[in-house]
Amino acid sequence: MHPVLKLVVQRVALGLLLLLVISVVIFLGVEALPGDTAQAILGQSATPQALANLRAEMGLDQPALTRYLHWLGGILTGDLGAALTNKADIAKSISSKLGNTLFLAGSAAVIAVPLAILLGILAARYAGRWPDKVISAVTLTTISLPEFVAAYFVIFFLTQVFPIFQPVSLVLPGMGFWEKLHAIALPVIVLVMVVLAHMMRMTRAAILNVMQSAYIETAELKGLSPMQVVWRHAFPNAIAPVVAVVMLNLAYLVVGVVVVEVVFSYNALGKYLVDHVTKRDLPVVQAVGLIFAAVYIFLNMAADIIGILSNPRLRHPK
Repeated sequence: MHPVLKLVVQRVALGLLLLLVISVVIFLGVEALPGDTAQAILGQSATPQALANLRAEMGLDQPALTRYLHWLGGILTGDLGAALTNKADIAKSISSKLGNTLFLAGSAAVIAVPLAILLGILAARYAGRWPDKVISAVTLTTISLPEFVAAYFVIFFLTQVFPIFQPVSLVLPGMGFWEKLHAIALPVIVLVMVVLAHMMRMTRAAILNVMQSAYIETAELKGLSPMQVVWRHAFPNAIAPVVAVVMLNLAYLVVGVVVVEVVFSYNALGKYLVDHVTKRDLPVVQAVGLIFAAVYIFLNMAADIIGILSNPRLRHPK
């Protein structure tokens, strides 16, 4: 087997093994949540016999190992089960809301990733000078704000001071593409503010690290301008750590937007999870948690594989 293919297969196998371990952790963590699902559904006035019958109907009277294996078998066959609170099919509910989450994350990524790379290159080009200091100060200020603080600040500024947008991100079926973009403008702004600094700082650090190499000095002696040296020689060789941090932030945009979705009442996967955590709907919490874990693992695995393919020392190991 080719060394590169062997490395890729190893990464994929490790990712699947890690996902299996995480499924166990998610199941045990959800099991440890306080409260009783049957009690939450029937209310405080429910009789012990009614609670026992409902637990038996939902399979909550079975051993934890049996329930885990049944849940895992359903996932492997594409059956995520039904929500305990409203009997809705979890897979259908998730599929309808996952699209909204991906639309929000993709819109934020389209703005944040190129902007972060551009600002990182500019900061590296003018390292230690005023452009670098201004870019670093602004981005570090935005990332220092908690998400909900940034969200409320953006809401106040762009709905009260300058009434441009609505405070609630309401996306309805049948809306056009530009209407959806207008509806999610505020959460997109907040997400860009949150993830921009991390990607920018990593891009800057990776380029400055490469700038210490001998071939950079050769490029400078050939008469290339400083920006040409950075763009044509430093940045392509700093791509591996940049890709890694971009993938990590893309995973955050999909998984870590729960607070933003709740603040803006955006009907997507994060809000769906929060709503069912409060109801102690275990199958929904487990399914959404596993999907979030799979997204993190997949994007980190993709970053690892891209890093291997972009590094000649890993592509051609001795």
